[in-house]
Amino acid sequence: MNEEHDSNLDLDAVARFLAPDRVWRREDVLRRPCPIPAVPGVYGWWFDQPPALIDSSNCQTWQGLTLLYTGISPKRPPVNGRPPSKGQLRQRIRTHYSGNAEGSTLRKTLGCLLADELGIQLRRVGSGRRRTLVAGEQVLSAWMAEHAFVSVVKHPRPWELEDQLIATLDLPLNLDGNSRNAFHGDLSEVRRRAVATANELPVVPNPGVGGR
Repeated sequence: MNEEHDSNLDLDAVARFLAPDRVWRREDVLRRPCPIPAVPGVYGWWFDQPPALIDSSNCQTWQGLTLLYTGISPKRPPVNGRPPSKGQLRQRIRTHYSGNAEGSTLRKTLGCLLADELGIQLRRVGSGRRRTLVAGEQVLSAWMAEHAFVSVVKHPRPWELEDQLIATLDLPLNLDGNSRNAFHGDLSEVRRRAVATANELPVVPNPGVGGR
């Protein structure tokens, strides 16, 4: 394929990303069989109620929902010769909806932003090397079930599409590669303070259930 055709493919993928055929709720993603395909691709997180600290006036909208975050699976292939990730959309999105803040950057970010509103807090658990929301993971899952929706776009090299999305869209919940975003400094500070507080508090037992 020539470079012009590759560019057109990217533009088509962006258009499909911004006007999805549908979005999925938590209950959809966690049912079996899961409707999310087990393939490489990009996912977008849309909210009917953005966290209060976020100015979403420049964010993309679709049918009353606001796009705040994008992610990919698998991650970008390593350049050090290690095998590439075998990740795929289905499992990654299920982790965001039902895992914990240690394994999901999105859950950690939402947990930090919504801590006061939901009465939850990042804590060190188990050996003290991991940080989760402990019982607050289930509280966050309930909030996501009501307010967070996900869309997907299949893509053989999702990191390329994600780079284009982050470079051109206002995605306030993305941190990596998104330092130009107006909310980047505020979000980094909110997360830093939450981690610092967790490090000062005693380690608590790991309930081992995450946000399921």
